[in-house]
Amino acid sequence: MLAVGLVATGVVVAAALTLSAFEESMMFYVEISDVHNADIPEDRSFRVGGIVVEDSVIRRPGELEMQFTVTDHEAELAVLYSGVLPDLFREGQGIIAHGQLNDDGKFVADTVLAKHDENYMPPEVADSLAKSAAAKATTDKEASNEK
Repeated sequence: MLAVGLVATGVVVAAALTLSAFEESMMFYVEISDVHNADIPEDRSFRVGGIVVEDSVIRRPGELEMQFTVTDHEAELAVLYSGVLPDLFREGQGIIAHGQLNDDGKFVADTVLAKHDENYMPPEVADSLAKSAAAKATTDKEASNEK
């Protein structure tokens, strides 16, 4: 009977540890507009994605630290990154960044991923951009109806 109790306790502890590890490693995708509305996970890393704004990349020659801006065509977010960027990273292209928001409201990325070909857009970014475009079209239509 003692052996059954120890095995059951071991299974429960293993399941709890597994669930805890899974929860800690889960990475949420947050739209840039939601970041501006402060609708972000507290004290957790999350992912943001969008298009790198033209002429927004700031990097001093010979340094790995850089800053750039991403947009979902509704809002913009400054991203700080220190490291080697993917070869396909460039302005006007889609990216996803993993990291956290700092106290200054800038996203500090620990990883930056770039799309891998001209036709690919990460699904989260494509959905976010589509929602922004639909909202803009509705606003434009309402504005033209008021005239």
